[in-house]
Amino acid sequence: MQTSAFVLNKFGTTQEAFALEDAVVGPLQSDEVLICSEAFGLNYADVMAKKGLYREAPPLPCILGYELVGRIIEVGSEVDTEWIGKRVLAFTRFGAYAKHAKTRIAAIVPIEDMAAETALPFATQAVTAHYMARVLAPIQAHDKVLIHAAAGGVGSFLVQLAKLKGATVFGKIGDESKKSYLESLGADVIINYKEKDYKQEMQDLLGADSLSVSFNAVGGKSLKQDLSLLGPGGRLFLFGGAELGNRKGLFGKLAFLWEMGLILPIGMMMQSKSILGVNMLKIADLQPNIIQQSMQEMLALYQQGLIRLPQIQTFNQDAFNDAHEALGAGKTTGKVVVMWD
Repeated sequence: MQTSAFVLNKFGTTQEAFALEDAVVGPLQSDEVLICSEAFGLNYADVMAKKGLYREAPPLPCILGYELVGRIIEVGSEVDTEWIGKRVLAFTRFGAYAKHAKTRIAAIVPIEDMAAETALPFATQAVTAHYMARVLAPIQAHDKVLIHAAAGGVGSFLVQLAKLKGATVFGKIGDESKKSYLESLGADVIINYKEKDYKQEMQDLLGADSLSVSFNAVGGKSLKQDLSLLGPGGRLFLFGGAELGNRKGLFGKLAFLWEMGLILPIGMMMQSKSILGVNMLKIADLQPNIIQQSMQEMLALYQQGLIRLPQIQTFNQDAFNDAHEALGAGKTTGKVVVMWD
């Protein structure tokens, strides 16, 4: 069917890269639903894709976006027709920057009359946090946890999930204005990496102890730094490469990889440390039920008053470029939402 979408046509600045134009949504597969969107969310992976640095992105031209809120208007042959008309939060494998998007029935949850901007953080960001902190290698009460980009959408949820388990949380930020927000979420120690060497600061704070868990969406030299802070049983979750966005050209990319270092599995075993790579698109492809379960469980925690929403910044569709540029420049906190007119 014909729809409208913010289409990524070339790499560059938001103004250069995207255009709002007509697009086509292909026919539904048997287990898919078609959703008329009210709003969609932005994620840092979209910024990387805009720069041509995200290998998972579809070839140009393409429609990005992992999440939307809207109403189901059509279903595939294997989907109960009772879903038609229901308002849902949906996780998509791209395509959410469109007014109409499709996804698998296993990747949606009904939200009734919940506001779109309230629901959207519980897709990509809440799911990523929940999968790492509660499914893949659950946080324990005695853990000392370092969270990079702690004031972001994923980071905001990780802080809260860690505190629910009774862990000690070290939140890393790059903007002092985000400190009070992190304090309100319960972070025990907040480190501004632009003012202090975060590794040295962590060593001073830990003393004779070691780090239990690092949630790292940065990559580059921070990978080696975090590994050096981890003690036996330590887990490093690598779920992004934001530092790559600051590098230019082939040599910049090679330097990014070089700084991450050579990691030998036998060495990791002897030290009893783990690196856990997380790409939720891959999980969604083969285990969409995990996506659905994580959305449901995080929504339940919110409805029970056990976690709160991250800060939400809402833009209308005419301010799409402003929203994307603000996210890429690190000027946003929590979740960035774009509303269709």
